[in-house]
Amino acid sequence: MTGGGEEQGRSLFGVSLTDRPRWQQFLICSSGFFFGYLVNGICEEYVYNRLQFSYGWYFTFVQGFVYLALIRLQGFTVKQMVNPWRTYVRLSAVLMGSNGLTKGSLAFLNYPAQIMFKSTKVLPVMIMGAFIPGLRRKYMFQEYVSAVMLVIGLILFTLADAQTSPNFNMIGVAMVSGALVMDAFLGNLQEAIFKMNPDTTQMEMLFCSTVVGLPFLAVPMVLTGELITAWTSCSQHLYVYAVLVFEAMATFVGQVSVLSLIALFGAATTAMVTTARKAVTLLLSYLIFTKPLTEQHATGLLLITMGIVIKLLPENKEGRPRRLPKKTESSGDDDDKPRESREAEVEKASLV
Repeated sequence: MTGGGEEQGRSLFGVSLTDRPRWQQFLICSSGFFFGYLVNGICEEYVYNRLQFSYGWYFTFVQGFVYLALIRLQGFTVKQMVNPWRTYVRLSAVLMGSNGLTKGSLAFLNYPAQIMFKSTKVLPVMIMGAFIPGLRRKYMFQEYVSAVMLVIGLILFTLADAQTSPNFNMIGVAMVSGALVMDAFLGNLQEAIFKMNPDTTQMEMLFCSTVVGLPFLAVPMVLTGELITAWTSCSQHLYVYAVLVFEAMATFVGQVSVLSLIALFGAATTAMVTTARKAVTLLLSYLIFTKPLTEQHATGLLLITMGIVIKLLPENKEGRPRRLPKKTESSGDDDDKPRESREAEVEKASLV
C-alpha cells in the first residue's frame, strides 16, 4: 500500500519529488536513506564494538546538536513552521527514547543481534497504523506476506551470526524491545502529521522533534550518570567526536530521506525499506569486519529478497471501488479550512 497523503511541494535536498513518477520518488528517497544509514551502521559498530564506547543517550544528545546545525545550514527557520510546538511533544519523546535505547543496547548486544530484534518493527508498525487517528490503514494480504518474509529472513540471518559471535544480554534485550515499541508509534505519528497537514516539511519535522526531544535525554543521562562518564571518556579520546559528527551528518541525510518516504509512501512501506536496509548493513558488516558466512545466512538473504519482490508486485485492484477525484466543484471546503482547525487535527493525531 502506498498511501502518503498529498505531495505538494515535496523535495529532498533541492531535488524536486512532486512532479516525478512514483518509482523515481521511491528510488531517490530510498537511495538517500540507504546511504545515510549504511554509514550509520558501520560507524555504530565501530564505536560500540571496536572502540568499546557505549554511551547511547549521550551520543544521541550529540547527534541532536549536529542535526540542528545542519538544519540551519539548509536555511530552515522557526518562521517557516506550519504546526504548533505542542504537536511534536509526544513524537519527540518517542523519537529520542527510541534512538537512545537503540544505541544504548549495543553495549549489551552485538550489532547483528540488535538487528534481529529491530527487524520485526515492520509488523507492529502495520498493526499500529490501524489505530492512529487520521490513518486507520488497511493492508493487503500480499503486504503482510512480504513483511513476514522480510522479518523471518532477517532473523535467520542474525541467528546464524549469533551462533558464530554471540553477545546477548537481557538488559540489551529489554532496551531494544522498548525501542521497538516506540518505533511502532514513531513512523505512524510522523505519517499522521504529514497527512493531516500536507504543508509540513521534512525539515520542520526533524527540527521540532530534535529541539523538543533534547530535554528528554537529560533525565536518563543524569539518572544513570552517563553524562559525566561519557563526557570524561570522550574528552580523553577526542577522535570519537569526529566519528560521531561524521555519523550524524550521514544519518541526517538518512533521516530526511526517511521522512520523505513516510510522507509519500506511508509508515509501513518505509518500515519495509528500513528492514531491507538492515540486511544490506549486516552484509557490509561481514565484508568489512571479516566474519564467516554460512548456508543459513544465504537462506535468510533469499527470504529477504523474496519479501522485497512480493512487495514490489503490482496491486490487484479488481473489484475495488473507483476513487473519486480529489477536487470537485463542491470539494473546496478543505482548502478553505482555517489554519487553526487544521492544527487542531494535527495535534489530535499526535497525542494518541
